[in-house]
Amino acid sequence: MELPVALQTALDRLAPELTLTEANGLPGAAVLRMVLLEDDQGQLQVISRRQDLVDLAALNKSLSRDLRLISRKKYARILAGLELAADLPALPTLTGLATVVDTRVDDMPEVILELTDQGACVRLDKPAIDALLADARRCNFAVSLAAINVNLAHPENDREQLHSALKRFTGLRIQQRLDDTLELPPLPETAQRIIHLRVNPNAVMGDLVDVVESDPSLAAQVVSWASSSFYAAAGQLRSVHDAVSRVLGFDLVMNLAMGLALGRALKQPSDQPEGYLGYWQQAIWQAQSAGILASMMRRTERPAFGLAYLAGLLHNFGYLVLAQVFPPHFKLACRCWEVNAHLDTSVVEQYLLGITREQIGAQLMSNWGMPEEINVAIRHQKNPGYEGDHAVYAHLLWLGRQLLIARGIPLGAAEEVSDEFYDRLGLDRQKVAEQFDDLVDNRAAIMAMAGMMNS
Repeated sequence: MELPVALQTALDRLAPELTLTEANGLPGAAVLRMVLLEDDQGQLQVISRRQDLVDLAALNKSLSRDLRLISRKKYARILAGLELAADLPALPTLTGLATVVDTRVDDMPEVILELTDQGACVRLDKPAIDALLADARRCNFAVSLAAINVNLAHPENDREQLHSALKRFTGLRIQQRLDDTLELPPLPETAQRIIHLRVNPNAVMGDLVDVVESDPSLAAQVVSWASSSFYAAAGQLRSVHDAVSRVLGFDLVMNLAMGLALGRALKQPSDQPEGYLGYWQQAIWQAQSAGILASMMRRTERPAFGLAYLAGLLHNFGYLVLAQVFPPHFKLACRCWEVNAHLDTSVVEQYLLGITREQIGAQLMSNWGMPEEINVAIRHQKNPGYEGDHAVYAHLLWLGRQLLIARGIPLGAAEEVSDEFYDRLGLDRQKVAEQFDDLVDNRAAIMAMAGMMNS
């Protein structure tokens, strides 16, 4: 296998007799990971076990620095200079930067360097490890995932965890009702009116049009949405009535309006993690994917399209809540999400805050009296093994996320999807793949739709 010159030179310098093997099914405990950081004092690189969480606060405290992940632009330039495309292997000599290594690495009898671009790896024994890290500074900054217990399957404990987190970070009295403790706004009036429409069996299109038109900003967004290239409406749309009757339909507009109304109830955070999609981009990708998957299920088992779509729109609502509830700590969370992009966001949130966005988002939805299908979808979207009531909505969100990640949409850490999971939903894996290929091919239209949400 021919390697870029810089990479081959670094490996030869380490140990000329090293051999490359295929990187299939690597044991996570042995794989090393190198991350480039920077602050106003300059750049450095840190090395830890891939399966660990990098505690940026602990690292900064030890080094008396204010480090964060190096910018994507700078990182891309470094990769290009080394003729690499994906990631830097954990070879400190590639960059020549000062190196800090987590102390746990010294206890490993063997480590693996993954060469992502080549789909290969190199195994190092203890003498080679010592040579690799001979000039590195040692520091205790990584946390084993075994020490971080994310609550995926026990929602009955959510309120207690949330109160503990609030007490820890805000000092507020936990005797208050959750609504008051969180200091969050009430359910927006537009959302309240839509909920009333949802439960009214006699509701007609005119009722929905009246609700949407009562909010000029919402009305403009619905018309713009229906006019987008994604829906390719024939002829000019002049009104909300046209958008509902000719393009989007009653159910989609009702749930779109609900998602917009709730999304505007909280401010978008000014500080956001670099490399992650914005709130509305994530919302649109997940809503479209949930709608596609729901429509492909067997008719007798198919969930309500509108609720699946709304679950996608609101799946990341807890992110907005975290920014509002824990503002002093949200900045740290952003920096930690960036450095630990290989881990699911819930792991970082559990470690830093003691609560995840899924838990806190579902709690608020429950307080607001949202449909139980939505509460379940938000709460259990990271738990593919959930089997309770309305589990299908959570499964659609989980599967949609994995399908999008596999196609290069940065929505978090990737997980394997088994054939059995498709069977549980009655979905044809190949047909689903084709639909998602088409969806991702429409990336420009999705981005345009997300831009409308921000206006």
